[in-house]
Amino acid sequence: MTAILCPGRTILEVEGLTVGFETAAGLVKAAEDVCFSLRQGETLALVGETGCGKSVVASAIMKLLPRNASVRGHANFAGRDLLTLSEKEMAGIRGKDISIVFQNPSLSLNPIIRVVEQVAEPLQVHGCAQRRKSIETAEKMLERLELDSRESRMYPFQFSGGMNQRAMIATSMILTPKIIIADEPSHGLDSGLVDETMRVMMMIKEQIGSSLLLITHDLILAQRFSERMAVMYCGEIVENGKSEEIFAKPLHPYTRALLDCLPERGFHPIPGSSPSMINPPEGCKFRPRCQQARDRCMRKPQIVDGAAEDGDREVRCWLY
Repeated sequence: MTAILCPGRTILEVEGLTVGFETAAGLVKAAEDVCFSLRQGETLALVGETGCGKSVVASAIMKLLPRNASVRGHANFAGRDLLTLSEKEMAGIRGKDISIVFQNPSLSLNPIIRVVEQVAEPLQVHGCAQRRKSIETAEKMLERLELDSRESRMYPFQFSGGMNQRAMIATSMILTPKIIIADEPSHGLDSGLVDETMRVMMMIKEQIGSSLLLITHDLILAQRFSERMAVMYCGEIVENGKSEEIFAKPLHPYTRALLDCLPERGFHPIPGSSPSMINPPEGCKFRPRCQQARDRCMRKPQIVDGAAEDGDREVRCWLY
């Protein structure tokens, strides 16, 4: 299985990514044969219900999974497969070439170290600047995120959730990485702060020329800020393509059902419940909840061309 062939330059290509976790209850199949590509300068949204495996994919790419995880597949970046790198090699990439904005900034920041020093730390760790220069650079980055010099010298526990989120964005962008992974940037924020946070993130992304992998369950957020989307269900990507095309004409029954949950589309909940990641359904994983399920859906569908005019559309369903 291969990811979409991109007409533009591909900066990250994930192929056949499969992640499992050994637990007392059995093997949790968190991701299975995940394939996608991220292009230079674009924003790709990885969307799906909570618990479908989106954040696991991000952690696998960054090699931040716990010891009970088993990982197969490839994540090719700059001619190297990230999944085969040693911890020392990966440490040289994290922050400098690929950075991540975690979904709980208040927990990710050290409460007893001033914010500006935490933002400056990646510059020192990667040998890009001495302490004084790194602090000056960090202050300028925080100013771009509308945190003045007085606020930058405060501690995280003195910040609001939105301010901590901006501090995390500054930390992730301070080294002008080629790829930024934003894991649920809207988590815990009200709608006003979400808009402000995303506006600032996209502004700086454009300024430094980075690509963004936006991981979110918020479909409207994905629609507003991404060029392309990959829809994930029970550890698998079931559809991907241009965001506007997916919203205008969803192909997979799950994608259609997910969009129908939106208030502007009638707020129709998906029947049934999300399947177990330990004992997922045979064949198509959405089959027990799908109104179009047939006998052939007992066999696992492959991802196929979704017949978009430019070829940039794929769907995992027996209907195509």
